[in-house]
Order: sequence, then C-alpha cells, then structure tokens
Amino acid sequence: MSGPRLRDHYSYSVYADPSTARSFDVRRFGGPIGRMVAAAQADVLARGAGPIRNRAVLDVGTGTGRAAILMARAGAQVTAVDPSAEMLGIARQRAADESLSIRFAVGDAHRLEFPDQAFDVVISLRVLMHAEDWERCLAELCRVSARLVIIDYPSARSAALLQAIWRRLIHRFGARTEPYRVLSDRAVAKVLKDAGFRVDSAHRQFVLPIAVHKAIGSRRFSERTRALSARLGLLRVLGSPVTIVAERW
Repeated sequence: MSGPRLRDHYSYSVYADPSTARSFDVRRFGGPIGRMVAAAQADVLARGAGPIRNRAVLDVGTGTGRAAILMARAGAQVTAVDPSAEMLGIARQRAADESLSIRFAVGDAHRLEFPDQAFDVVISLRVLMHAEDWERCLAELCRVSARLVIIDYPSARSAALLQAIWRRLIHRFGARTEPYRVLSDRAVAKVLKDAGFRVDSAHRQFVLPIAVHKAIGSRRFSERTRALSARLGLLRVLGSPVTIVAERW
C-alpha cells in the first residue's frame, strides 16, 4: 500500500466517503448521457480486450465494479482492486446479485501486490486523472500485464483542460471537489513505451465537455454532435476522454 503522504491525497478521502460510493453510479452513469457513456465504455472494453474467456483480467481502481463485472460476464477470471472499502462493498454486492465470481481486494494502483505479468489484460478507468503519481501508477499497470493495458484519461487538448484548471483553483481555496488532471497523449505514450508497450488504438468520446452533454440531456444531440465532430476531424484532435488500448511489444 502507499505511504502516509499518498493517503493524504483527495482521491483517497473522497472515495472513502460512503455517500460518494452510494451515489457514484447514478452521478456518472445516470440519465441518457450517462447511459450513453456506459454503453460506449462497455463497447470499447469488449473490442479492446478481445476474446477473454478464461483469461486473467485485473481491474485497478474498480470502484463499484463496472469494468470487472463486464469482463466477468464475458467469462474472464477477474481480480479487482480499489483503495476504498466502501466502493468495494458496492462492487461485491453488484457481482453477487449477478452470481459472478470476482476476486475483490483492497489495493492501490501506486503499488500493486502482484507478480510481473500476472494478468493477460489490465484495465484501469478514471484512475490516472485522480492519482497522486499517475506515471508510477501506469508503470505498475504495465508491470503486471503480460499482454494488454486499457486506460482512460481526459485529454490536455480538450475542453477538460479548462475545467481541470478551475477545479484545482477552487479546491485550493477550500471547495470540496475533485481537482483532477488532464494528460497529453505524448506523455502517456512515453510512459507506455518505457514500460514496453505501444498504443494499439485510441477512442475519443466527445469534443464538448460531458457536463455540457448532461446539461442538455439529449442523446440525439450528443450522437449528432459527435458524428459531426468526427466528420470535421475535430474528434481526433480534441476528443475526450481518451480510452487507450496498449499492447506489449
């Protein structure tokens, strides 16, 4: 586990809050846009991981277990870790409700307690943007993966940059918020390369911030603006969040 300095980081205290754990899925995946985001995430995971029946999959920062459950449904042998016991409690109940066998454990992305290349596929969603040391976390994900790493992050070339700056500013003045970071494709690719991985594919979701899509609340609007952004070439340049599938050389 990480030491006291890392444990002081907001990413531990926020997700250790029982009310945050209980409301996480509704806030993230509720409503028409939330369901659209969840469906896109499931599709990217299925295509990125490929055939995974009986393969060993690790979900790091599993939260309420969404990715872990998707992989278990597909027949994978899933291990899922998270530093928040509160989030894991919800994940365990969701898996039990579907009679899925998933090994859940308290664990930290900064120091994964698994041998090198112990898993065929390692997944980590909405982790790097909040981690105290994202490079260390990504290196750990690569270390324990024998084949694939699937991650996501808000792009430094997107509108998420402005929101991230604003959140960090108000957090500094005492607001209770998550002052996440944005990442550049080049920086992520470098850490992956240093760990022996190359980017195989990148999926970019929206040009407009997700908060804008949720405020409008129209799936039709979101689908049409995304399609237009793709035709204009804006999605490839400015799209966010980015989901990366990286493969070991």
